[in-house]
Formats: sequence, structure tokens, C-alpha cells
Amino acid sequence: MASASIQKMAMNPDLAKERRNASFHVENLTNYIYHGTERVKRKRYIQNIAQQEDCIKNSKPWAFRTRQEEYELSLNKANHILKRQKELSMTDEVDKFYFNEAMLPNENNPMGLHFGMVIPTIEKHGTPEQKEKFLPLAKGMKIIGTYVQTELGHGTFIRGLETTATFDQKTQEFVMNSPTLSSTKYWPGNLGKTVNYCVLMAQLYTQGKCHGPHMFLCPLRDLVTHQSLPGVELGDIGPKFGYRGNDNGFLRLNNFRIPHDHMLMRYSKVLKDGTYIKPENTKLSYGSMVMIRASIVGMTARALSQACVIAIRYSAVRRQTEVSPGGPEAQILDYQTQQYKLFPLLASAYAFTFAGQAVQASFLQISKEIEAGNLQQMPVLHALAAGLKAFSSWTCSAGVEVCRMSCGGHGYSLASGLPKIYTNITPSCTYEGENTVMMLQTARFLSKCAMKVQKGEKLPGLVSYLSTDLTKKSCMTADVTFDCLVKAYQHRAARLTKAAAAAIQRYMNDGQSPAEAFNMASTQLIWAAKAHCHQYVVNVFVNTVTKAKVDKNTGAVLTTLCKLYAVNGILENLGEFLQDQFFSCDQVDILTRKLMTLLAEVRPDAVALVDAFDFPDSVLESCLGRYDGNVYYALYQYAKSSPLNEQDVLDSFHKYIQPMREGQASSPAQARL
Repeated sequence: MASASIQKMAMNPDLAKERRNASFHVENLTNYIYHGTERVKRKRYIQNIAQQEDCIKNSKPWAFRTRQEEYELSLNKANHILKRQKELSMTDEVDKFYFNEAMLPNENNPMGLHFGMVIPTIEKHGTPEQKEKFLPLAKGMKIIGTYVQTELGHGTFIRGLETTATFDQKTQEFVMNSPTLSSTKYWPGNLGKTVNYCVLMAQLYTQGKCHGPHMFLCPLRDLVTHQSLPGVELGDIGPKFGYRGNDNGFLRLNNFRIPHDHMLMRYSKVLKDGTYIKPENTKLSYGSMVMIRASIVGMTARALSQACVIAIRYSAVRRQTEVSPGGPEAQILDYQTQQYKLFPLLASAYAFTFAGQAVQASFLQISKEIEAGNLQQMPVLHALAAGLKAFSSWTCSAGVEVCRMSCGGHGYSLASGLPKIYTNITPSCTYEGENTVMMLQTARFLSKCAMKVQKGEKLPGLVSYLSTDLTKKSCMTADVTFDCLVKAYQHRAARLTKAAAAAIQRYMNDGQSPAEAFNMASTQLIWAAKAHCHQYVVNVFVNTVTKAKVDKNTGAVLTTLCKLYAVNGILENLGEFLQDQFFSCDQVDILTRKLMTLLAEVRPDAVALVDAFDFPDSVLESCLGRYDGNVYYALYQYAKSSPLNEQDVLDSFHKYIQPMREGQASSPAQARL
């Protein structure tokens, strides 16, 4: 996050050498990551346009902005984004993503939930009449909305939500209420001050019966004055760990009435006489949540990728301590301990990048099937999206913190850019579903699949490996083939799933209810769910690499990264692979030696591999991760730009320091010290 006044400087010689010595052409890998040369050109063109906007060029470094300034700037940028996208006839969603990322790096777009959740929810869950009425208003920004679900007392447990929507047959309205303090809606993004509408989850009551949570379009503010409506109390919840520019909000409703057609009724309906018609499948209302969870995998991958760019470039520039006494200070990237910190995370960034693309493709395909009335794959998609959301956010948020610590003291400074990445990605462990609960949702699906295996039933493709013969041992040899790696992960996941299912059955045999048995086996179930997600990511990475249409050198470096991800994952979870002696001692030794070999193989290409992610400096906002490597000049400029340096002697000196000094007896000699 260097000062805007920094001029273009010569490339740091260490970084220049790293790039010259790379074994592959960076551009070839970049083109593969972003699906072709034309897409990369388009991406760079769009990002360059964004970087020229006045609200980007003329803004002060983000670390020195107040929360009020952050909020107003985010609105200013959002306005520019909409204006420029219209002027450029930018309709492609990928184009919009890169423009938004360049304008709001690691920040929240105040209109993000409106376009990312509210409009898609109306499209997927509204009747034709509702879509005709509300979509033009939403797309024309007459109504600006957010998705309101989480309450003070309930979040991920949707069935426990307390907000009520009671149908009044006489007036043909729903009466919306927050009956308890804990029913206060809390945390929805942009709810506090920005939006005037929301998609609200509330318990539906008709004819004296509760029919569970349903979605309602709920107005919140006057569409002209923006004043909150009578019966609506809402506001900002205050500063958070990150996302300083986001007005996460609270909402309370007091006998607030909305028209009959404000309940989204494509699947479930309330007739004019109060008769409730239930949906064909109650899970259909979770489509928006599944969509967001699927997208989180790619989002967390980008956060980890950016952290790796910063940490690895800095590690190539930073020199510290001689390897041999009397010799030159070494690049810290030459120390194996630094490589062991960073290179598996680099491999993970690639793994989750490809996994994110795969799960997004699965979501789009299965969504088409659902729209066509085929609901067979819905449980598979729900379990996959929930588990991967948790697995990726846990891994990537922890990885960003490792990257920060690997940068030593400078990593602690906001100038590094790493604290901003971390504080803005770590909430993904709790929003859109708390991770432990997400893993248990995946585990519940796996336990059902395990029961089907026992009955000899056929399983869907993504979980067909659960039928693996667990008596077989590893085929691992010194070649460390992809086939043996994939089989190892499938064996681990299948065994842990079988063990968790057996634990449930054992507790039930001892007299526990199914719910109690599930709870008593829940830790083992989470082990199984994590293993399932891990094997999915490994499988996707292997399939991506083996099918990649790239040149020989690019293919070789991708193979190295893939094996590093898989081998490191085995060694980090070795206990789970050894419980049934799946690996022999010799095979463990093979994998350990292979890990060290892979670290050495990645070393010459490390800088080129992070360059391939193609993040411009304006997106990284990091003094340590600059493409030109002029780290120390950037840190110096950053320090000089601190608002505390606008005066040489601050007023606080006269208010506090001088009185302290005058209150102490001191000699002239002491005063000169």
C-alpha cells in the first residue's frame, strides 16, 4: 500500500533474477488460470480502466481513512462502478467481477448483495407476476436490497429463526414482527444505512399454524426520502474486525405490514383465504445460500493467492542472516523453513482456485437441472457447497495468517496489505453458515450415503468412492503417482465416513435417539466431512493438471504443485492415514523425502508462480508485495504519509508530555539526555 506519489522505479535485482530463472513462461500459466489469452487481455483492460478512475487515484491510503471515509468512498466507488459498466456496455459477469475487484480491492461493494443475492433470489423464487413487478425496480436501482436472515439469537440454524410473518386474511397483508430481543436481525451487509428493501427470512403463520421460514420482500425505507418506515427500526451495528466500509446492520419490526404479493411464492404459496400450499421440496428455498457458498470457495482462494504473492515476493527481496558465516545475507526464500511455510500454501491457492472453478461449474449445471424439475442432484450440491465453503475458508484464512507471520515484523504493519486481506476473509468462516455447522450438514449427507453402501445401493458420482474396499493398502512407490495419491485420500475419507456412521449406530444400539447419537458422533463426523472435502480438492487438482492443454514446462510445474499439495496434506494428517496401517513405514519415508524434493523443485519457480495470478499492485495494496520489489522505499513513503507526521510537534506534546516532564525533578544534565 505505497503512497500514490511513488514513481516507477527500477526492478529489484533479486526479483528480476527470480523471473529470469523460472522454468516456464508466466504468461502461459496466467492464460490457463483465466481461460485463455483473450480473457486475460480483457481482464487487464478492465482493471486498467478502473485504476484510472479519480476516486481511485485521488484517495488516501486505506489504512489512514476513518470508517466514515471508508463508507462514503465505498459508495462513491459503487456509483462509479455502475456508471462505468453502463457506459462500457459491460454485461459479462466475469468482466464485472474484475472491474469491481480493481475498484474495491478486498473491500465490500455496498451493492454487492443487491446484485449478488437479492436479484437472483427474486429471479429464482418469484412468481412470473412478482418478477415482472419487482425485477425492473431492482435492476433500475429504485429498490436497493440486502439478504436478511441472521438474528441476534439464531444464524445458521434457519429453523430456529424467531421473526414472524403472520397472514391477515382481512387486509390481505403479512404482519411482520420481531417478538423478542434475540429475534432482532443482526449482521446483514449494507442493512444499516444503504438499502431500502430486503429479502427477509421469517416464520410464516397462516390460519394459526406455523409453516416454517419463508422469504419475503420487505420495504425498509421511504423510496424518496430514505427515512426508515413506521414500524421499522434499523441501523448500523458499529465497527468490526474488518470490512470497515460496510454498514452491517440490525433490524426490528413492530407490526409492520407488507402486501400479500411480497411473499416470494414460486414454490410455496399462501392463497387469499390463508390456505398454505407447501413446496415440492423444502430445500428449494436454500438456492441463494448454496450459490453464495459455492462462490466463497473461489473468493477464499483469491485471498490466499494474494497473500502468497505478497509473502513470496517479499521473501525473495528480504535478505537476512548468512547461511555460511562470513557469506552474504541470504534471501529468506532460500531457507527451507520459509519454503515449508509458504510453498504448501501456494499449492493450496492453486488447488482452491481450480476447486472453486469446478464447484461453480457444478452449481450452474445442477441449477439448470433443478430449473428443469430434476431435483436428484440437489442433496449432492448442497453437501458439496456447504463442506467446501467451510474447508476452503478454514484453510485459506489460516493460510493468510501464516503468510503474514512469514513476513516478520513488517507483516504486522497495515502497509503489508496482509492484515486487510486477513480481516476481510476470516469472516467467511462464519457468514453464510458457521463452518462447523456446514461440515455437519455435509457429514449428515455422507452418513446417509454410508447407509446406502451397506445396503448395496448405487451412490452419486461425487461420493461413489465411499464403496472403496478398505482392506486394500496403499500402492505408493517412489514415483508418487497421482493415482496412488487420489486413492489414499479416497481411502481416508471412506474409512472415516464408515467409522462415523458406525459410531452413530453404536450409540443408537446403546439406546440413544438418532439425534443424540448424531451429536455424540459429531466430532468423528466432522473428521469425515473434512476428509471428503480434501479428497474432492485433490481429485479436482489432479484432473485439472492431467487434462490441462498447456506446454510441457507449464504442465511440469503444475504437476509439481499438485503433488506438493497432496503429499503435504497426507503428512499433515498422517495419523488419519495410519490408523488402519494404510501406509507402511517405508511409504511414509518416501512421502517425507518427496516433500523435501518438491519444496526444492518449487523454489526456482516460486516468484513466477505467484506472478501468474496476475494481481496488479493496486489490488494487492501492499508495500511488501510490489511487482517491482522496491519494498523499503515503499515502506518509507508509507511511514511519511502517516497523518501523525503532518506536524513535527503535536498538540499532545504540550498537553501531556511536557506536563509529565515538568512534574519530574530533573537536573540540566538530565534534560539534555
